[in-house]
Amino acid sequence: MTKKDRYKYCLKYFQQNMPNAETELIYDNPFQLLVAVVLSAQCTDKRVNLTTPALFERFPNPDILSKASVEEVFLYIKSISYPNNKAKHLVGLGKALVEKFGGQVPLTINELITIPGVGRKTANVITSVLDNQPNMAVDTHVFRVSARIGLTTNAKTPLAAEKQLIANIPKQLVHIAHHWLILHGRYVCLARTPKCEECGISACCKFYAKHCMN
Repeated sequence: MTKKDRYKYCLKYFQQNMPNAETELIYDNPFQLLVAVVLSAQCTDKRVNLTTPALFERFPNPDILSKASVEEVFLYIKSISYPNNKAKHLVGLGKALVEKFGGQVPLTINELITIPGVGRKTANVITSVLDNQPNMAVDTHVFRVSARIGLTTNAKTPLAAEKQLIANIPKQLVHIAHHWLILHGRYVCLARTPKCEECGISACCKFYAKHCMN
């Protein structure tokens, strides 16, 4: 199977079986999504969703967050991974939104990555989720799944994987393909024990062909 055929097979499967895939982070507005995505770095969405209700009640907008102390923010997110750094990032995030962007979440990669705690991956998530921009956030799930299936080849970094995926996925599908790959990695193509017997795209998967077929 050629790479072009592999992409075609996978995308068709996901379109038919996960037509409404979306982020599992719970949020009500762009500010909340940005905070949740920053908190989700090296942490599960489930843990983030357990933490953010109280956080958002105390800090409902960038202005209030910008005036908070790092110590107080820490108390609300101490169950999250790396809470010390993330508390500092969130206060800085609030200040950046107020001082540079009028309290609004910008929707360009170049603007977003100037905000504390926001790297390329987070910026890609924000722009694709909020604005359906054709940006591909490559987290551990996307990186693993795309390599296993054979959608990427010898991609040594998330950026390399991102470039390969962008080059091969139709522009109008990139924003949702990000969720397809994440969810597939989260629930089917698990890191240690992939559920190949339950997988709907095993017929086009390089990992399955190498490890599971006689």
